[in-house]
Amino acid sequence: MRVLVTGHKGYIGSVMVPFLAVRGHEVIGLDSGLFAECVSGPGAIDVPEVRLDVRDVRAEDLDGVDAVVHLAALSNDPLGDLEPEHTYDINHRASVRLAELARQAGVKRFLYSSSCSIYGASDDSAALDETAPMRPVTPYAESKVNVEGDLSALATDTFSPVSMRNATAYGWSPRVRTDLVLNDLVARAHLTGKVLVLSDGTPWRPIVHIEDISRAFAAALDAPRDAIHDQAFNVGAASENYQIKDLADIIAEVVPDCEVEITGEHGNDPRSYRVDFTKITEHMPHFQAVWSARKGAEEMLAAYRTNDLTDHNFSQTFKRLPWLMGLRERGAIGDDLRPVELATRG
Repeated sequence: MRVLVTGHKGYIGSVMVPFLAVRGHEVIGLDSGLFAECVSGPGAIDVPEVRLDVRDVRAEDLDGVDAVVHLAALSNDPLGDLEPEHTYDINHRASVRLAELARQAGVKRFLYSSSCSIYGASDDSAALDETAPMRPVTPYAESKVNVEGDLSALATDTFSPVSMRNATAYGWSPRVRTDLVLNDLVARAHLTGKVLVLSDGTPWRPIVHIEDISRAFAAALDAPRDAIHDQAFNVGAASENYQIKDLADIIAEVVPDCEVEITGEHGNDPRSYRVDFTKITEHMPHFQAVWSARKGAEEMLAAYRTNDLTDHNFSQTFKRLPWLMGLRERGAIGDDLRPVELATRG
């Protein structure tokens, strides 16, 4: 299958592209290069690519493509809260426009990287399946909800959109992020000797390794159309729902000579949700998540040691918001977050 992966030089894309390639797919990348320099170690592979902002895709960029894996997005809540107009522009409007162009170009399958964050502040007494109410509390999550609805309206007998609601990602990548909960906690413990929890530790989060996300997308590419057409799937495993304080305890057991510090803050983040992952295993029986929080913490600690994580890389290079603000200050991107050299295409 000829697969276009948007955001192929991002955190997840850098892992998913080789994952799909070794399974026999012909992979093409599409990326604006915002995070191409955020290299944390070896492992990324080169594939044919289009250097392009996702807002500027044209129909001809999709010629001959069988499936689109749409990962490209402004990818965390702090950035969305700071400049929500860019989150809606890139994450919502550009995503729907891409799907419209894909349908026009004859693309058969459109896999959208959504998020379990759409469940927002929920009742923790039961795990949430795909029919649960969506309660987004951030522009990032709102954009995901909006795209899912608009994609469903585009579904036809020949165009199958699928929303993959990933749990909170973690794991090592050639372009790692340290603004994700498990990656962040391990990095802080490694650098400071403290597992610092900036809350009371009680919120629930489902987490999923980026290799398991890649497995899920590969399974969705291979699944029969009727099993996935115009549907949403939570991506993760039931065993990987954790309270933040429990994640902290696991990490303290993995990282030598560190202690847990729970600040007790409540802050402005009300999110707490447990998620049910039954549906994906029923509809895609070849998918099975294989990673656990403990195994992931061990992987991250070893990778941080091997690749000499520094305070600067932790706080600047591998966190999305400060990296983008740095690019803007250097004049490498415009106020609209487009790379300057791409701003005149069209």
